[in-house]
Amino acid sequence: MGERIEAEVVIVGTGFSGLGMAIQLLKQGRRDFVILEKAAEVGGTWRDNTYPGCACDIQSHMYSFSYEQNSGWTRAFSPQGEIWDYLRGVAKKYDLYPHIRFGQEMTGARWDPDEYRWHVATRGGDEVTGRYLVNGVGALHLPQIPDLRGLENFRGETFHSATWNHDYDLRGKRVAVVGTGASAIQFIPRIAPEAAKLTVFQRTPPWVLPKPDHAMPEWARTVFRKAPALQRAYRDLLYWSLESRAVGYNNGGLKLMKLTQRLGKWNIERGVEDPALRERLVPDYVLGCKRVLLSNDYYPALARDNVDVCTDGVAEVREHSVVDSAGVEHEVDAIIFGTGFHVTDAFEHLEIVGEGGRNLGKEWADEGMRTHLGITVAGFPNLFFLLGPNTGLGHNSVVFMIESQARYVAGAIALVDQAGSAGLATRPEVQDRFNTEMQRKLEKGVWTQGGCRSWYLDAQGVNRTLWPGFTWRYWLATRKVRPADFELIGTAGGK
Repeated sequence: MGERIEAEVVIVGTGFSGLGMAIQLLKQGRRDFVILEKAAEVGGTWRDNTYPGCACDIQSHMYSFSYEQNSGWTRAFSPQGEIWDYLRGVAKKYDLYPHIRFGQEMTGARWDPDEYRWHVATRGGDEVTGRYLVNGVGALHLPQIPDLRGLENFRGETFHSATWNHDYDLRGKRVAVVGTGASAIQFIPRIAPEAAKLTVFQRTPPWVLPKPDHAMPEWARTVFRKAPALQRAYRDLLYWSLESRAVGYNNGGLKLMKLTQRLGKWNIERGVEDPALRERLVPDYVLGCKRVLLSNDYYPALARDNVDVCTDGVAEVREHSVVDSAGVEHEVDAIIFGTGFHVTDAFEHLEIVGEGGRNLGKEWADEGMRTHLGITVAGFPNLFFLLGPNTGLGHNSVVFMIESQARYVAGAIALVDQAGSAGLATRPEVQDRFNTEMQRKLEKGVWTQGGCRSWYLDAQGVNRTLWPGFTWRYWLATRKVRPADFELIGTAGGK
C-alpha cells in the first residue's frame, strides 16, 4: 500500500505557479499544505528545458515575482539556468522544501461530496487528500511529437527540445530539425555551427522580431542591489511598455500589427541575403496571429552554407533519412523536434472527477476548456487552476497573472473560512458569462482575425489559451473574490 498524505491544501507543480501559490498561503499564515512534484527538483518548465540557447522572451526583471526581485540578472533576457537558480533560491528562502513531495506525479483526483475533500492519486500509488486542490502544472510540460509515418523505423537519434539529449554529440552530424517555434529559433543558432549539415523542416514560418537583449552592466546590478526602489521603478517601466503591446493584439489592432511587420521583414533582410530564402521565411499571416518570437541570430543561422530550409513538409521517415512531400530524400543522423507542447489538450490525460462523477478531461475535450477567470470550474468545488484557460499572454509576463491568481485562490479559501463553510462551488451562469465575454473579445483580436491556425486554438478552432486585453484588467477582476460568484457548501468540520 502506498503512503497517505493529508493536508488542507494540495498544490501540484513547483514552477512559478506552485511556488507562488505556496508563498501566498504562507503570507496568510497557512502552513498546512503539501506540494506534489513529479521530478526530483523544483523549477517546472525552467528545470526541464535545458536545450542549447534556452532563455526567456520576456525581460527577467518582469519575469519574476514582484515581491522577490533579483538584482543579479546577468542579461535583460535571462538564460534558462539563471531562472532555474532563481526558482530554487525562492523555494529555499521561503523554506518550501519541507512541504514538497518529490517523485509524486498526480494522475487524477476525485471529489468526495461527503467529506468535502479531494482525493489525489499519484503514479507511485500514494493517496493525497486535501480540502483544496490547486493545479499549477501549466501547459508547457507535455512535449508534442508529430505522428510521422515511419518514425519508428529510424535508426538514428531522436529527441524533443524539452528532453534534450546532452550525451549525443551533434558535431559533424547530419541533423534534421522539425518545427520552427519558440524553442527551435533558440537552439538552431547554437547547433548550426556544430552540425555538418542542418535541414530545418518549416511548416509555417514564424514572425521573428529583433530581441532587445543585452548584458546587464555591473553598475546597474549594484544600483539595483543597493536601491531596490530603483529596480521596482525599472520593473514598472518594463511592465507598462510591455502592456502597451496589448493594443495591437486586441480589438482593431490589425493595422498596428501590419505596421510592426515591417520590423519583422527588416530582421529577415538584415540576416539573409538570398532572395529565394527570404521569400520562404516571410509569413503569410498577420504578426501576432501565432506567437511572436524574438531573436537576433536565427536568420543568420538559416543563411549559413550548411543549413537548408525545407518548406515541403515531412512525408515519411526511413531508417537513415527523412523524405519531404516533394519526394526529396534527406539523409540524416538525428531528428530533433522543436514542435512545442500539448496546450489546449494538456489536461485531457488527467482523471479529475467532480460532482456527480463529472470527468473534467472528457468535458473539456468535448466542449472546450471552460472556467471562471481561468481559475475555478463549475461542478468541481474547491478546485483551482493557475494559468488555466484564457489566462496565457502574448504580450506581457505570465508571472504577473500567476501572482493575481494565487492571491485570488488564497482569498477564496479565506472566504470559506470566514463563512464557516466546507468549500465553495462556482455558479454555472457566472462561468458561462465569463466565457461568453472572453470569446466575444477574442473574436476581434489578431489571433482570430490574423489568418492563421495556431496552438492557441483548440480542435474546434476556439482560442482557449490567451487573455484578451490588458493584464491590469485581469488584476482588477481578480483583486477581490466576489461571494456572489459562488455557492458556499457544507459547514466547517462537518456536513
